[in-house]
Amino acid sequence: MTDTDRGGQVARGMDAADIERKVRSGERLSRADGIALYDCDDLAWLGGLAHQVRTRHSGDTARFAVHRSLELTADTGEAVGRATRWAAEGVTELRLTTGGIGWSGLPGAVRTLRDALPAEVALTACTAADIAGFAAEHEGGVSGVLDALAEAGLDGLCAEGPVETAAEAELSWEERARILRLAHGTGLAAPCTVRYGSVAAPAERADFVDRLLRLRELQDETGGCQVFLPLRRDVPQSATGAEVLTTFAVSRLLLDNVPHLAVDWALHSVQTAQLALQHGADEMAGAVVDGEQAQGEGPGDAQGDPLTREDLLDLITDTGFRPVQRDARHGELRSFPGPDPQRRETPQPMRV
Repeated sequence: MTDTDRGGQVARGMDAADIERKVRSGERLSRADGIALYDCDDLAWLGGLAHQVRTRHSGDTARFAVHRSLELTADTGEAVGRATRWAAEGVTELRLTTGGIGWSGLPGAVRTLRDALPAEVALTACTAADIAGFAAEHEGGVSGVLDALAEAGLDGLCAEGPVETAAEAELSWEERARILRLAHGTGLAAPCTVRYGSVAAPAERADFVDRLLRLRELQDETGGCQVFLPLRRDVPQSATGAEVLTTFAVSRLLLDNVPHLAVDWALHSVQTAQLALQHGADEMAGAVVDGEQAQGEGPGDAQGDPLTREDLLDLITDTGFRPVQRDARHGELRSFPGPDPQRRETPQPMRV
């Protein structure tokens, strides 16, 4: 039985052959195609299609970044000390949290860190909701805030987390898109995210597809989004493992203009993240450090302890890919050897 025959039998009436033709030719999939793919019961077939697209974008590589979170406080000197120590240990991206400092001190803190750190260490801070909040304190509004942060040396904005904050809930899609559009125009990297829970109900699947298509339309306009992160909500009715992998595959197939798709290993678990690399994802996101792990013994325990770079290299190569360390703009910083060709064949979608 061919893949098309199998897909056609289990996809509840969808034209599997037509979708395969579109994927192989690079033709854009429609909303109806996205919903039909979500209804497909053959995860191996769906993963195979997504794998074709991720290979088209990234070949046999899987990306990662060595990053740490750094909370900014009134004591900028302490932040600089920690940042320079981490940079010496191999950290290449610092994600700044601003809970301990207001807008008035943020550009100065970013500038101080930028001056103290090597150019290859990227600084990211603020979600779109954070920018909207700071804009209320700045006479230049959103544009003024973004310009000030870019001039201070910020490299990009941060992705949202799986738990929606009150400020994010109040931010409409139109305002979020405006902020991302302006950030991209300023030259700031800005990852895109969509939260999802269980996608068992047709309405939930359609809603996720619609959110993907809004991002695709924005990306057509700006071209500024380098990576998309699906974020599974941490709720009692969260997505099952199969729903997670289906969501990644559908995301990769619909977002044809976004170069990279990242899976957060701490949010989805190490094992699911490895499977996601076989279902469209080409990056493992989540806290990764050099040297000794901060806590725990083994890669990534249930509390989300960070992996070491060596842990991540092993996980990626064991999945059949060649690890690449990236910078904040997804340029290649360092490439590592891939799996032993005597032990692993060309990556194929795993069956679950």
